[in-house]
Amino acid sequence: MTRFNSCLALFGLLLATAAPMTALPAQTGRSAAAASGPAWTRPDPKMNRFIADLMAKMTLEEKIGQLTLLTSDWVSTGPTLRKGYRDDVAAGRVGAIFNAHSVKYTRELQRLAVEGTRLKIPLLFGYDVIHGYRTIFPISLGESASWDMAAIELAARISAIEASAEGLHWTFAPMVDIARDPRWGRVSEGAGEDVYLGSRIAEARVKGFQGKGIGETDSLIATAKHFAAYGAAQAGRDYNTTDMSDRELRDTYLPPFKAALDAGAATFMTAFNDLNGVPASGNKYLLTDILRDEWGFKGFVVTDFTSINEMVAHGYAKDEAQAGEQAINAGVDMDMQGAVFMKYLAKSVTEGRVPMARIDAAVRSILQMKYRLGLFDDPYRFSDETREKTRVMTPAFMAAARDVARKSMVLLKNDGALPLVASAQKIAVIGPLADSKPDMIGSWAGQGDRNGAVTVLEGIRARARGAAVSYAKGASYRFADAGKTDGFAEALAVARDADVVIAVMGENYDYTGEAASRTSLDLPGNQQALLEELKKIGKPVVLVLLSGRPNSIALGRTDSKTSTTGLPIFLRSSNSAC
Repeated sequence: MTRFNSCLALFGLLLATAAPMTALPAQTGRSAAAASGPAWTRPDPKMNRFIADLMAKMTLEEKIGQLTLLTSDWVSTGPTLRKGYRDDVAAGRVGAIFNAHSVKYTRELQRLAVEGTRLKIPLLFGYDVIHGYRTIFPISLGESASWDMAAIELAARISAIEASAEGLHWTFAPMVDIARDPRWGRVSEGAGEDVYLGSRIAEARVKGFQGKGIGETDSLIATAKHFAAYGAAQAGRDYNTTDMSDRELRDTYLPPFKAALDAGAATFMTAFNDLNGVPASGNKYLLTDILRDEWGFKGFVVTDFTSINEMVAHGYAKDEAQAGEQAINAGVDMDMQGAVFMKYLAKSVTEGRVPMARIDAAVRSILQMKYRLGLFDDPYRFSDETREKTRVMTPAFMAAARDVARKSMVLLKNDGALPLVASAQKIAVIGPLADSKPDMIGSWAGQGDRNGAVTVLEGIRARARGAAVSYAKGASYRFADAGKTDGFAEALAVARDADVVIAVMGENYDYTGEAASRTSLDLPGNQQALLEELKKIGKPVVLVLLSGRPNSIALGRTDSKTSTTGLPIFLRSSNSAC
């Protein structure tokens, strides 16, 4: 069971009795990139001959199959593949599957591909391994607050070790979008607003995921996403348009992608947005002119989920067939979940709207990645039960997660009340996030166990030996509860009986991430109102914010003299995965 003990690091800041910091375990591998570029980009005559021979045998439909990525599902009984998709895999119409993980399941799907098809081409398995796989680290925005590149790289390295131990080859990370509008929900998934910091973190995460190199069984292929300028969506509205000069694009939004490429990122993912009127998944300027011709990218480009289909909704294509033509001709190599290539691309080729040379270039880039992974030699080399049992949730990994969490926390204000002296105080812990296990590991939490995390309340009780710790939820973070005062009386009574109040507030874990934009940065629900009442009591209040975006906190808003003074103590953790 997941015991995500990094929350205990928080209590080391709150209590003088906290344990000393656990040292980071030694790095398990660095990128093999040298002056000539990462190993996967270097010429390999043997690979080229193998792939040329294989492609000479492939039909157009089999080639298009390599350009198709479909999803697996996860139900209460475990992983499952839709019957139609299973038939597609067995017929060689699919080149990759995402959301398929665990050794038993990936081995089963790989067997379908290599034993049931004519050419026995193995599948790629991808997954959103964002800030941990089973051992969960701080959310990406929280990690960026550490400014510790070694710790961030180690978090990605451990994530790759765990995910690859369960059959995965590929992660749809890191997200390197610069984001300057915190209303955008996906601000939680990136490194924030600074171009330099974002670029250095992009490098660190790519090196961590890819380790000593593609083909090592403890590494994942990294994906730089979302290319490009997705973080500049107008008004912070997910999937919205972006409109900017080329100078702004190149000065602000492209540098982290170039840094990821230079660090060896082997795949890029297109963005959902359009850029100056052209959807990113059909944008030749981005995908060919800049990425391939100017930067020399040698990997392959995958779309985001059904983003080719959505080009019709953008008004850029009249139908899905035309959208597929626009995407492949612009430089997309693999269609994620839309099945547009599967349905329409063969006709587009035979009727001359898509050159066969473009299909071959896309297929070649994908087959090369499978070859680099060693899948043609052993399709099951990542599906190893011993690694699955021994390389996940190790004590060293847990210690590293705790250490990275500790480094990601940001103390915004301290008037001297911290650290608390546990043996001499009565502590009131109040707030909707104080004892909420599901919220402790944040959004995009891989295969983390939401019921196994240590909550703030549990951690304080474990650390505050000799202190009397009381608890009241007090408020709600649900938008529908704004204006309600249910629970206030209990919380205020608990606070009055204490020497110090620890208020744990912020956002529900699914209030940030994809499709989680907000119109306001205020604390959701009735939390702000409860804070106002807690302040009136006159006891020291330590505010712990767990959120996937910056929140606006200003107590006493009706009084200009106190509107910016806030609380006596203000502790903010940008790590909603605490």
